[in-house]
Amino acid sequence: MTATIHRALRLRPDIPAEVPRTAMVMAAGLGKRMRPLTATRPKPLVEVAGKPLLDHVLDRLRAAGVERVVVNVHYLADSLEAHLKARCRDLDVAISDERELLLETGGGLVRALPQIDCDPFIAVNSDNYWVDGPSDTLKLLASHWDSERMDALLLLVPLARAGNHNGVGDFHLDPGGRVRRRAKGRVAPFVYTGIQLMAKRLLDGAPDGPFSTNLLWDKAILEGRCFGVVHQGLWFDVGTPAAITATEQALERD
Repeated sequence: MTATIHRALRLRPDIPAEVPRTAMVMAAGLGKRMRPLTATRPKPLVEVAGKPLLDHVLDRLRAAGVERVVVNVHYLADSLEAHLKARCRDLDVAISDERELLLETGGGLVRALPQIDCDPFIAVNSDNYWVDGPSDTLKLLASHWDSERMDALLLLVPLARAGNHNGVGDFHLDPGGRVRRRAKGRVAPFVYTGIQLMAKRLLDGAPDGPFSTNLLWDKAILEGRCFGVVHQGLWFDVGTPAAITATEQALERD
């Protein structure tokens, strides 16, 4: 099934993958599930395998060829900004300030949009940890992008390989790679990793204020323009203190 989906998406294999030069990193959350570690630091600065979660994400982005990152901040924003200043030596870092109002994932994208200078762009949550498979994960994602058919391309991981994930899955994929949601009360075979490519046009007509990216995905799904690619490496949901230990132990075994 996975191989079928990949073949269906790879319409123009003669065109080399080009990773967008700019990424949006979602780092404004309150980190409630990560307490007590987040009592004095924002969740993106909690360490896994000796390095803050945020730095793991930034290092992956830079290695894939990303040159500019827009990072939204809200909770303990000063700490995040101070940390990001040190990354200006290897990345062009811009701050999308949500100090006055936490805008959720969708609203955060809308607020940051004027600072995002490429289309499509990468959007990444700062609270997941991934390890590349046979190829660079972000380059794999970019190689499947088709602007004529897609408004969103989500990186998904099989539920059975979703480290620390206690849910019942998020999405199904059809043979052409289109995404549909899990039915209520049912199980779905794929989990969203927090990594996606998105076209700016998907934000056209988006509401003001806080809202979830789910609203944008539902629009794209309805129009048949939301697709998925299956992650080939390891992935971990790092949302709680216990998940840190479990992730580090899994990495040691790998």
